[in-house]
Amino acid sequence: MDHDDTVVNSTATVHFPSFVEYMDKYFPEKKFTLEEYFKYNFDPGVVKFFREICGMTEEDVIKEQDFWRDYVKGHVPKAFPGIKEILTEQKRQGGIIAVVSHSYSEYILRDYRENDLPNPDITYGWEVPIEIRKPKPWALEQIMKKYNLKPEDMIVIDDLKPGFDMAKAAGVPFAAAGWANDIPEIENFMRSNTENYFKTIDELYEFLFS
Repeated sequence: MDHDDTVVNSTATVHFPSFVEYMDKYFPEKKFTLEEYFKYNFDPGVVKFFREICGMTEEDVIKEQDFWRDYVKGHVPKAFPGIKEILTEQKRQGGIIAVVSHSYSEYILRDYRENDLPNPDITYGWEVPIEIRKPKPWALEQIMKKYNLKPEDMIVIDDLKPGFDMAKAAGVPFAAAGWANDIPEIENFMRSNTENYFKTIDELYEFLFS
């Protein structure tokens, strides 16, 4: 499972407000809408967005990450309705829940706890070194080794292109989570590049368990 905008509604309620506060403080001449923020996180991804579009230096990126981390400490996003049922059924059937995310694992685990979700079996978050972090397939390879799984035994559920790219690189089936936004560019890419696009969580539940 991805975390942000797949399990919890966090971009609109936590990450974008944090980004706006940071930009107002350090780059007040640059303004972005929530829709633009979604698009740039989708492609080229958050690090390239900060460096190439926002014009941040490496030092700026580190400062933004520290600012964001402090902001997240005091803001717990809500889980999307229906996600708890998917995770609960996965565990009931003896399945594994692994989280591969661009949030820190400590906050992923907090969000699961605060939203009364079943605990993930393993998490790989932003603390993973950038050279092996999603979209690299390293986390999926570790999961396969740890649990003796083949690519076809797994599925990646993610709302953004880095998750898609990670799954493709590892040969793991992919399901696109389309319930967090209504941005045509993102939906069109996902519908064009994966057979499994789900606009609602109920659709995903039926796909996984029917």
